[in-house]
Amino acid sequence: MDALDGNAIAGQLVEVFGAEMTTATGVCASCGASGVVAELVVYLQAPGTVVRCRSCESVLMVLVTARGVTCVDLRGLSRLDP
Repeated sequence: MDALDGNAIAGQLVEVFGAEMTTATGVCASCGASGVVAELVVYLQAPGTVVRCRSCESVLMVLVTARGVTCVDLRGLSRLDP
């Protein structure tokens, strides 16, 4: 599975949050590393879209679209600052 950066999910994030989120700063709940969403590691081929921490590889976000509704699990982030 090829990894991409957070820019690969820019459109999905705008649909969910209603704003540009690739410049938002996220903080990993596991290791405390912080960085902009554009620099996170993204896997589009998983069941849904999986976003991982570049430092410790913990799962930060999972986005799944079913029946036209996108659900987002952000429990891997301790903070997400736009």
